[in-house]
Amino acid sequence: MTYLLVAIAAFMFGMYNVFIKLSSSHIEAVLGAVVLQVVAALIGVALLIYLKFTGAHIFSTPKGVSLAVGAGLAIGIVEILTFFIYGRGLEVAVGNPLIIGGSLVVTTGAGILFMREAISGWQLLAIILIASGVALMAWAAGR
Repeated sequence: MTYLLVAIAAFMFGMYNVFIKLSSSHIEAVLGAVVLQVVAALIGVALLIYLKFTGAHIFSTPKGVSLAVGAGLAIGIVEILTFFIYGRGLEVAVGNPLIIGGSLVVTTGAGILFMREAISGWQLLAIILIASGVALMAWAAGR
């Protein structure tokens, strides 16, 4: 079940980038990001109301809320930048792998260095290959 959810999340994240690319030449970047965030918030509120009425235990801690705020700040900036980048003409087939590939390197590095997560040799090789692919794609896009 977890891998099905991962597949759905990957598909939806891909569609998120496709929709941003398609809309970026038809809406100002900050307005596009605000519309996107309002829609996402409405979905989240609807799900939270559903959970509340079904008796689910909804919990939070100050640390959890603070970290969620940090994630919100980060994704808000990413959304504005993505609208801006695609609005300037970068193809989604190039921009998305650069953004996602770069974020994989950042999150893996943070997981290993700050969260003390362990990875296998094969996983390390995969990260090196991803980083190499991102560097090669960035170099080719800049030519």
